[in-house]
Amino acid sequence: MTTFETVQLVLRILLAIMFVGVGITHFRPGPARGMAAMIPEYITRGGLISGRTLVRFTGVCEIAGGIGLLVPVTTFLAGIMLVVFLIAVFPANHFASQHPERFGAAAIPFWPRYIAQLVVIAVILVSIVTVPR
Repeated sequence: MTTFETVQLVLRILLAIMFVGVGITHFRPGPARGMAAMIPEYITRGGLISGRTLVRFTGVCEIAGGIGLLVPVTTFLAGIMLVVFLIAVFPANHFASQHPERFGAAAIPFWPRYIAQLVVIAVILVSIVTVPR
């Protein structure tokens, strides 16, 4: 195993811990209520899907993606899907950033949150890229 491959493995393990840990919080009542409130109304309008259901679904996505990063046959796909996931949930994060009075500590200002998500996306991509030998 090369040094780069070792770094990739360490990054995938850290990402897996992060995503599985955050995914689990989606099933804890208090955090789940707060996350459901962060979902903009235009997404849940019409009643096709509730905020609570979306929070559970995103929790499953994070847990599955985190585990998928650690399974060699699914590593690449899990990484790509986590990148898509981070892009898909950004509207909820942006909504929260616009309402600090409502979301408190979860209302991370837009630019720091945006930059952090770009960094996480970059780390995911570095952790899954294959380098020809």
